[in-house]
Amino acid sequence: MRTATPITVVLEQEQDFVFRLHFEGLDAPDVLSDEGAPLGHDQGPRPSHLLLAAIVNCLSASLLFALRKYKNAPGRLRASISAVAERNADGRLRLPRALATLQLPEGSADYAHLERVLATFEDFCTVTQSVRQGIDVQVEVRDAQGQLLLGQAPAEAVL
Repeated sequence: MRTATPITVVLEQEQDFVFRLHFEGLDAPDVLSDEGAPLGHDQGPRPSHLLLAAIVNCLSASLLFALRKYKNAPGRLRASISAVAERNADGRLRLPRALATLQLPEGSADYAHLERVLATFEDFCTVTQSVRQGIDVQVEVRDAQGQLLLGQAPAEAVL
């Protein structure tokens, strides 16, 4: 099932490996991303950091939503996520696993229906479930005149 409006992020190269990310349709500031040395200069989070941030952010929001659904009023949640890049069989760096730790601000006895919350909140995390199932990322490359250099279908067909 699709949503009516695509989620669109526009990226523009600033310099070297520094890219400006613009989130279309949101009144939010742009974000700079960069690679670490020797490629980049650490002027912003790396793409792998952004991926991990999206996962832990979505998990935290899903947990908060589930807690509130059962009339809980938790204090401020805290979460962290970590992963170690490893080389695959082709020698390419990948993040094969990540550990997200979500910290509730109160003790377990302070929450109503906590068992139900913990059994269901992950199912509602769009990002985590998408990553777990794998995202079919289709790629096309176009030149300055819009000529398709790589890929098969127009972007409209993908969305």
